[in-house]
Amino acid sequence: MFNFVFWVLAIWFVVNVVWMWFKLDDQKLQKTFAWINVCAIVIGFWVYYSVTHDASAIDGWFIAMNWANIVVAALQFYFGYKNMTNVHHNTHHAMG
Repeated sequence: MFNFVFWVLAIWFVVNVVWMWFKLDDQKLQKTFAWINVCAIVIGFWVYYSVTHDASAIDGWFIAMNWANIVVAALQFYFGYKNMTNVHHNTHHAMG
């Protein structure tokens, strides 16, 4: 299970980062991927810390990928919600 989840998360990570990079202006996609990443992060840490596994070559890569996925999710949340905050902030000042 440990190896299988690692490879599923690794493939997701690569697809996610590539797609995110080429679609930075698509807020809906960024938000969707950010929330999927939250699920991937929870699953990744759960599998890493709760599933019995031998020390292997992917052990370090697995935890590194989990932490890198947190950074990617944070960026996606930023790109997904940044304009919404600015629009709300500008509207508030225009009305006040």
